[in-house]
Amino acid sequence: MKKMIFALLAGLVLCACEKALVSEEKTSEDNGNLRVSVFEIEKTPFTSLTRGEAVADICTHLNFAVYTPDGTRVKQVNQTSDAANFGTASFQLEEGDYLLVVVGHSSLKNPTMTNPAKIQFTNASGYTDTFLYCEDISIGEKPENRQVSLDRIVSLCRFVVTDDYPAEVSQMRFYYTGGSGAFDARTGLGSVNSKQDLFFDVTSGQKQFDLYTFLHDTNGAIHLTVTAYDEDDNIVNERVFEVPMERNHITWLSGDYFSGSGSSATTISGITVNTDWAGETHLNF
Repeated sequence: MKKMIFALLAGLVLCACEKALVSEEKTSEDNGNLRVSVFEIEKTPFTSLTRGEAVADICTHLNFAVYTPDGTRVKQVNQTSDAANFGTASFQLEEGDYLLVVVGHSSLKNPTMTNPAKIQFTNASGYTDTFLYCEDISIGEKPENRQVSLDRIVSLCRFVVTDDYPAEVSQMRFYYTGGSGAFDARTGLGSVNSKQDLFFDVTSGQKQFDLYTFLHDTNGAIHLTVTAYDEDDNIVNERVFEVPMERNHITWLSGDYFSGSGSSATTISGITVNTDWAGETHLNF
């Protein structure tokens, strides 16, 4: 598909540019004087409604980063959920003040974390449920042990097609603005004006599509254009929506696109994960 190829090439160019900015992945320093352990991800009061899931279903990547107070990155450790030490990291640091940031996500690649005010994902790597911990710390003569809790910082538009696909439709495109693909670690809020662009192959019959973004405030909206293509990249249908969003909140957007104008907790490797969203809104079009 010409549009898909173009999008992939653009993503590869962007990723290649970003690669030069991100330091090479380092392993955790076993005897460091800052020891970080993730013990909780997105706690909510609705524990009686929870069900078990694997941590990898919620968060497949953890990124630990340490910065100086002026935002200069000192060290970074990236982990995947298949690692034996997933959820723990250790750093050897000089005495002084630092900013500690931990990000949990399930994107295809790690975000660019050179600048804590602009931790950025790309269209190529994808946007997923994302969790954050950020705190100023001081390192003295004695080692520091931190058990940290990560909180959800994204908003989710869950788009659902309720009618049948025309036989010629092979791909759906979701292009949206108003949110951000990057966030400020100190606030968890969006820090750039992004053009988020996702393509889905629908030959399998997929009807539900999850669109994540970082809002610039606790409430906001995205301007969403949904386009259906055939295998020759011809537009079969296109519709535009203004979607109200809230941080840590799911907005369901459901309807006849073509014919019309929970909660869980799991413990694994010492990490408790509670994936309750704060709330949901259901809208029909």
